[in-house]
Amino acid sequence: MNRKNVTKTNREVPTVGKKWFFVLVLVVLCLGSFTTPLSAQCAIKNKALNPGEVVTYNLYFNWKFIWLKAGTATLSTKSVVYNNEPCYQLDLLSVSSKRVDFFFRMRDTLTSIVSQRIEPRKYRKGALEGKHYSVDEALFSYRNGLSIVEQTRTYKDGNMISCKDSSYHCIFDMLSILAQARSYDISDYKVGQELKFTMATGKTIVNESLVYQGKENIKADNGVTYRCLVFTFVEYGAVSQGAHNNDGKEVVTFYITDDDNHLPVRLDFFLNFGSAKAFLRDVKGNKYPLTSIVKE
Repeated sequence: MNRKNVTKTNREVPTVGKKWFFVLVLVVLCLGSFTTPLSAQCAIKNKALNPGEVVTYNLYFNWKFIWLKAGTATLSTKSVVYNNEPCYQLDLLSVSSKRVDFFFRMRDTLTSIVSQRIEPRKYRKGALEGKHYSVDEALFSYRNGLSIVEQTRTYKDGNMISCKDSSYHCIFDMLSILAQARSYDISDYKVGQELKFTMATGKTIVNESLVYQGKENIKADNGVTYRCLVFTFVEYGAVSQGAHNNDGKEVVTFYITDDDNHLPVRLDFFLNFGSAKAFLRDVKGNKYPLTSIVKE
């Protein structure tokens, strides 16, 4: 087994490429403050996470001007005990349909454990994408005002990359940022406001941005129309010292319920080889009434 060890301290790397189905969990990042990155005091009061909540989505690919169902994704929350501490566990499972398996087989499982005050504790992502398979793991800790993450990425052939990163801003994984952002106040958003955040990827930490675009009514795959907040996720090319350049690339436009649940309803993906969409199919166990439903 080949192993590379890299230690990186007090820096933030701008960006990394993402598969379209992982963007689903980034959708509610927009629920945070559109000012500066969060400090390393990462704990907040939970207002939205509800053990027993299960949200299901239909995924679609655009194939030669025809929309094909690509598979499903399920996001769930439950209560667990981790290192003798009461915590929440979030799981996201993405599975391609039999039709899509012929071209590109996908079986991805993401798990994140957070404290009851939504501080990241542990993250794991097992990704089977075509012939590629890898496992990302991250352990989070906090010391002297720093947010610290120890990460490993293990490949199918057994090769492993490990690293240790720290920042004076909070470091999240793909699901813990979702968990925390759902508890933020979004009442004062203005069109064009931007959120910057820092995220662990399994190999490093990266900076990304989200931009608020306004409101729109959207019909989901369950036949219900929701009043939604609209956002775009922007990805930047690598630049020195963790700063953004001016050539951001729009990766996805997404629509979340304009109520206290902040549930993703629809996502439009802009891919190198075409486009894709995700539509809400079912939700169970949500903490608050879906007051964003539009009566027709």
